[in-house]
Amino acid sequence: MSLSVTNTRTGRKEPFRPMADPVTMYVCGMTPKDRPHLGHAFMFVHMDVIRRYLEYRGYGVRHVQNFTDIDDKIIDRAEAAGRDPLDWAREHTEAYFQVMDRLRVRRAQEFPRVTENIAAIIDDVQELIDAGHAYAASTGVYFDVTTFEDYGELSGRTEEDGSAGARVEVDEAKRNPRDWALWKLDAAGRIGWDSPWGRGRPGWHIECSTMIRRALGDRIDIHGGGADLTFPHHENEIAQAEAATNRRPFVSYWVHTGLVLTEGEKMAHSLGNFTTAADVLTDVPPDVLRLYLLSVHYRSSLQFSAAALEQTRTGYDRLLSVMRARGQGADSSGASSQHDMRAETAAARAGFEAAMDDDFNAPRAIGALFEFGRTINRLAPQAAAADVRAAQDVFEELLRVVGVELHAPEDAAGGADPYIDLLVRVRQKLREAKQWELADEIRDDLAAHGVVLEDKPGATVWRRG
Repeated sequence: MSLSVTNTRTGRKEPFRPMADPVTMYVCGMTPKDRPHLGHAFMFVHMDVIRRYLEYRGYGVRHVQNFTDIDDKIIDRAEAAGRDPLDWAREHTEAYFQVMDRLRVRRAQEFPRVTENIAAIIDDVQELIDAGHAYAASTGVYFDVTTFEDYGELSGRTEEDGSAGARVEVDEAKRNPRDWALWKLDAAGRIGWDSPWGRGRPGWHIECSTMIRRALGDRIDIHGGGADLTFPHHENEIAQAEAATNRRPFVSYWVHTGLVLTEGEKMAHSLGNFTTAADVLTDVPPDVLRLYLLSVHYRSSLQFSAAALEQTRTGYDRLLSVMRARGQGADSSGASSQHDMRAETAAARAGFEAAMDDDFNAPRAIGALFEFGRTINRLAPQAAAADVRAAQDVFEELLRVVGVELHAPEDAAGGADPYIDLLVRVRQKLREAKQWELADEIRDDLAAHGVVLEDKPGATVWRRG
């Protein structure tokens, strides 16, 4: 099965055929006006899995992700706190790296910032004016939506009021309510740059178009972001880029993630209903949070639930138990057990790849790994030690493809494992000597400390419950 990707622009699942190697991938990054919340973590973790799987499949990936480090909302929040807006943006950009590094979101090869691309943005605005796609007005420079006949193809929305096209209120200086700002004049503003049209700041949408073209070229393979960016942001990016270059499509595959919801409402800084990823990580290990965020397909929305997050912790413990399974050694295992373990390992890899090839279906792929883990635990007592270790290696390898690594709880630090093994061996000796009461006492004491024993033919395995 070849890899297929759901393309928002066509609304269809399409075979993945990149233009060249490496695959060019741009992800809309944060506007760092506050600390990243779970909605940000959801999008960036899923985009990270897409990159990881492409690399697992042998593709090179050129990954670029921006920071919109100047914006009206950044300025408003910084001024309300008595802070410099650029310092405010830098502080929250660093907060992004701190939490995403903990979640093992791989860093892009390049992180362009708006403030570093002002000259290029001005050039691109002038290019659109010269091509007849933009005009200067008393309040700034605007894209003329009537000059781009395919406008609305991405989102299916073609008739919207002026507020849909920009992050500003309806402006009477515009020719059409759907036109949006490429350059916003603000001569008295604390933050601004000189331009041929007057001092001001870039409009939101032109920023990404410019940074993509400078970092990756006029056409790219994958453009990722949250579903809430489909309109107007990504719709406007298409119009700007294709109008300027006359090259189509600007993006081969538009990939949009769902939203994290709080009581049915989008989690957002602007609504004040957000839970920061850093706050969750004070109570939950990064791998558990990552597994939780991957519990739904990237195009679905996730209703945040503390109870479901806690259930994910239990699931993670089940994954850990797989790495404690031990074979009996080649001398004591039959050829049939060896064949079964090897066949199940091959089948697990095939099942994982089939799920991920189907539009990066991480929940289904992870489900296949849980099933593989149960199989390892079931077959391990009769299998050769080398085959068990090989299966565990594949188990860990495929988990790393979705960015999950297995670590014992920090409070245990793995130090208790040898003592648990010793108690399990002592219990087995007691059972062989028919001292059932003492054997049961060890089992019950271990259970009281969260260690569950499973007596299987020829061996006892344990896991943390």
